Amino acid sequence: MHQNIGFRLSRLPRLWRAIIDRRLAPLGLTQTRWITLYHLWRLGDGQPQCDLARAIGVEAPSLVRTLDQLSEQGLIERCPCEQDRRTKRVFLTAAADPLLEQIDEVVTQARREMLAGLSEADIRQLDALLEHIENNGLAIQARESEG
Repeated sequence: MHQNIGFRLSRLPRLWRAIIDRRLAPLGLTQTRWITLYHLWRLGDGQPQCDLARAIGVEAPSLVRTLDQLSEQGLIERCPCEQDRRTKRVFLTAAADPLLEQIDEVVTQARREMLAGLSEADIRQLDALLEHIENNGLAIQARESEG
């Protein structure tokens, strides 16, 4: 049983995103675009590109192309940081608001369906267990990067 946990933990995000991707496809959004917009919206305007990339889990150079596309669509703006001109901060435009509301509706509905049959207590426990596993993994990474 323990051997399957890692596989399940790796499959679940892909499954979750595939469901959301299929539902967002009619809006013309690729996975990288909706995830970028959604993270920026949840994190708040003015995120440095490197912080946004870290939150999404991609390398900063990989994010640049997606940001270029979102900028061309008029959904974001990039502005130089006043403290460090090399850093660009990312802002959502007003044009992104209706799209973000639709993304949020799709994500919320998918979450509701994926967690169907679980009580609030189950969900809190699941969240605590996942946080514990994540913290263990971060501790392993930290130990292994030291030596």
